[in-house]
Amino acid sequence: MSNAKSVMWKGQPTPLLGADIKEGDNAPDCELVGTDQGVRKLSEFAGKVRIFSAVPSLETGVCDAETRRFNQIAAGLGDEVAILTISMDLPFTQKRWCGAAGIDKVTVLSDHREAAFGMKYGVLMEGLRLLARCVFVVDKNGVVRYRQLVKETGTEPNYDEVIAAVKKLL
Repeated sequence: MSNAKSVMWKGQPTPLLGADIKEGDNAPDCELVGTDQGVRKLSEFAGKVRIFSAVPSLETGVCDAETRRFNQIAAGLGDEVAILTISMDLPFTQKRWCGAAGIDKVTVLSDHREAAFGMKYGVLMEGLRLLARCVFVVDKNGVVRYRQLVKETGTEPNYDEVIAAVKKLL
């Protein structure tokens, strides 16, 4: 893949649309939709270390496993850390999935309305209208301190690296 802003989707290079957020950049705010249909902003979680876990769809095996794993990880990180999983899934689907999966420590948000997160964080897969698998760690002041773009969307992120990045900020 010659394009640095691309990932592999089912074996094919897929360009990513939007900004190119890097470590040291201010984390953009955007409006998403909660599982209760209410508008939620990323800035609501300011003052905490935040993990933004972008996934293509909760109803796929890898996204399911990743979100369940972050729910387990959240239990060990305490109240100073907020973990948000963001996908293009409809809020109805997200709510049903969270109930069935027992997700109670991760906030799940939908980017389906405007793809605002996808564009502001540069993880919207061109032509698919899905988010690429990427994890951002944002410090308490709103600065991106870690970014892990998973090049093959069918692969889980390196959780140990994410946890290490979070622990440096606590």
